[in-house]
Amino acid sequence: MILQCAILFAFLAMGEFVVYCTGIPVPSSIIGMLLLTAALKLRIVRLFWVDKVSDFLVKNLGFFFVPAGVGLMRCLGLLSEQWLPIVAASVISTFLIIATTGRVHQMVRRTLSSHNQVKELSI
Repeated sequence: MILQCAILFAFLAMGEFVVYCTGIPVPSSIIGMLLLTAALKLRIVRLFWVDKVSDFLVKNLGFFFVPAGVGLMRCLGLLSEQWLPIVAASVISTFLIIATTGRVHQMVRRTLSSHNQVKELSI
């Protein structure tokens, strides 16, 4: 389990290093997660090397949102003043995300089906 934690922390450190060297405005944890995903896909890291600690973290994910919830509770005055813009932004962004996801899905399906038709014709 300690080795599995060390692997996850190593990828977090690599993400920190990438952000430090490049200065890109993306959280280092996201970069580290992308690097870990690439390493898993390329089979540089085997799934069983990180599966137990990953399962533990996912099962206890709700616990990690407690500090954010406490922070929100400390800002209830601001939230009560700005509730309309917050709700409007949430609703509008939700519909935009759903529409964009649907459009991208349709484009990918069209592209894949046209590639499959070309492969079938060439066989």
